[in-house]
Amino acid sequence: MKQQELLNIPPFTEGIDRVDGKLKVTGAAKYAAEHNLPNMAWAVLVPSTITKGTIKTIDTKAAERAPGVLKVITYQNAPKLPGYDSGKDPSKPPTGGGPLRLFIDNTVKFNGHPIAMIIADSFERATYAAAQVKATYAEEPFQTDTSKKLDQAQMPKGPRFEDYKRGNPDDWKNAPVKVEEEYIIPINVHNPMELSAIVAHWTADDKVTVYDKTQGVKSTQNAIAQAFKLPPDNVQVIAKFVGGAFGNALRTWPHETAAVMAAQLIKRPVKLVLTRELQFNSVGYRPYTWQKISVGATADGKLTGLIHEAKGQTSTFEEFTEGTVNMSRFMYACPSVGTIYKIAPVDVNTPTWMRGPGEATGAFALESAIDELAYKLNLDPIELRVRNHADTDPETGKPFSTKYLKEAYELGADKIGWKNRPAKPGTLTEDGWLVGYGMGSGVFGAGRGRATVKATMLADGMLLVQTAVTDIGVGTGTAMTQVAADAFGIPSSRIKFEWGDSSLPPSPTQGGSMITSTVGGAVHDACTALKEKFQQLIGNGGTDKPDYIQVLKDKGLQQLDVTITSSGSSEMRNFSSYSYSVHFVQVKVHPKTGVIRVNKVVSVADSGHIVSPKTARSQVVGGAIGGIGQALMEEGVIDHRYGRYVNADLAGYHVPVHADIPQIDALFVNKPDYKVNPMGAKGMGEIALIGMSAAVANAVYNATGKRIRQLPITPDKVMMG
Repeated sequence: MKQQELLNIPPFTEGIDRVDGKLKVTGAAKYAAEHNLPNMAWAVLVPSTITKGTIKTIDTKAAERAPGVLKVITYQNAPKLPGYDSGKDPSKPPTGGGPLRLFIDNTVKFNGHPIAMIIADSFERATYAAAQVKATYAEEPFQTDTSKKLDQAQMPKGPRFEDYKRGNPDDWKNAPVKVEEEYIIPINVHNPMELSAIVAHWTADDKVTVYDKTQGVKSTQNAIAQAFKLPPDNVQVIAKFVGGAFGNALRTWPHETAAVMAAQLIKRPVKLVLTRELQFNSVGYRPYTWQKISVGATADGKLTGLIHEAKGQTSTFEEFTEGTVNMSRFMYACPSVGTIYKIAPVDVNTPTWMRGPGEATGAFALESAIDELAYKLNLDPIELRVRNHADTDPETGKPFSTKYLKEAYELGADKIGWKNRPAKPGTLTEDGWLVGYGMGSGVFGAGRGRATVKATMLADGMLLVQTAVTDIGVGTGTAMTQVAADAFGIPSSRIKFEWGDSSLPPSPTQGGSMITSTVGGAVHDACTALKEKFQQLIGNGGTDKPDYIQVLKDKGLQQLDVTITSSGSSEMRNFSSYSYSVHFVQVKVHPKTGVIRVNKVVSVADSGHIVSPKTARSQVVGGAIGGIGQALMEEGVIDHRYGRYVNADLAGYHVPVHADIPQIDALFVNKPDYKVNPMGAKGMGEIALIGMSAAVANAVYNATGKRIRQLPITPDKVMMG
């Protein structure tokens, strides 16, 4: 009997092609920086050359005289934005933004902090003029090395970050078998293909249109409206296509507000595109994080106590927090658990959420420690996890809405050939290379938010579905088209989905693995409501599948539409709902050079019903690649003598390329969870990466017998470990 039949998995189909695929491969899809408006000007930022202090003098005369320069903006002449003036409290920033505001005073908070902005009639002229700005500073002592500030880390504000305790977490100390180890993840930088960019155009004194790289057009609309004290409807934000983001476009950054201000000032459209170097210190990153796991178990592998401590990096002017320790509270059936989370402020720009925010960091520590415990117990790592499988949520006591993690273990183990894994590390070789197998689990919350969708049946039989959600490349347009086709019962070729415009019905920001559930649920509800409206038109004699074109013609209508706002049901309060992943990796390690090759990858997702199989596979593959990069090569390196990145480019900051990545098998349990939404789908984007770096690290240990607890795992660490 096939594995799929054994687990009673529904048949898996390929699904429809990407609805925007042709536009992207032919170059017809327009990204933010590709919008060119008549009489447009270009803006370029001038970064500080110190890390902390104040500007003593700033000489802009040469820049102002440079060819094509229209305006040079500094703190000395920048207009005061009404939203900033009315607030006066930097702890209360515009919606979706942060407390950092450009050109309001002469302070420098981090290396690369913009001190001026050049506006010129071409990008080249603006870039040339930027080099002519000269500043002198009163420098102050600074610290950018988070490892030197860990002893000063503090608990963040708010009850969500208070220490968590269940039972007696110190029970781990009395266990016959225990692990107590520290794990470190360095700065990870998003580095999407598309640079952050914005085009701002004031169409009237009180109306502005913005083409922006953003993961949420509504949140950006609100941020700009608040900063400039405009009615939100007077701000139109358009982001039809986003070339990757991974989290760095989840908030409205200062450069975006500055570009809107520049366009207002010169009364011309303004385009601002960050350089790759500025991406490193302008739009966030995954913060450096130190972690310690203390865990104990009985001789037969039952967990007795677990403590997870984490200290993460933040800026001196803003608290950035994430759920680094949260996974440890409920992932395994352990009676005694404690978590401690603190942040250490250093002189850098603020971090932000990066794919698998917090959980990806925490999973590296937890899943590495569980692997270490398995070896001490002489147990298969999967068996240890199964023995401590949580049938109900240990943190809340609630039942899970659905959970098929054991099936995911079984599927992945069978596909990777886990039976070939050597129990003793460093004993399996092939063609002179050491071979090892590792696995790691991931988890992320699966919920449903609030969204509004308009569904319109047109006279030609096309169904138009509209909502403001962005698609950052994950295939949201395709998934929503499939949801609409399934709900309305017509071919996907007769559906047009419109997104990425704040003038459309409101939808949440794309992030946190919520969009398919939230927007998909609203699309389903809108299509269902439109079908019912047609039935009311037809009357009791109608059929389940009427001729919609004929109905509209008979009733003398050009179209029929509904607008529906929907969200999750109150029933969800009675359940804990999560998506799960299990990643399996086979690596080869060269014993003389320490070079690591990822040879096989199998990622299994337990994320409910798979709405759009093709884009779902892309999500899993993309997350696995990101996890391999995190494990083996990604690291933002700061020269702490100067507080400056030394690898702020794609030559020095290494990311995986084709040669680094094998064929990746993406498997799906594909069992629906109808408690979350009517499609039975749960999020997948985050779990695709969470747990992957631990799987790679565990495979390296199985191959070499050397445990690397500080990422990335580079050849020098393997040789010295």
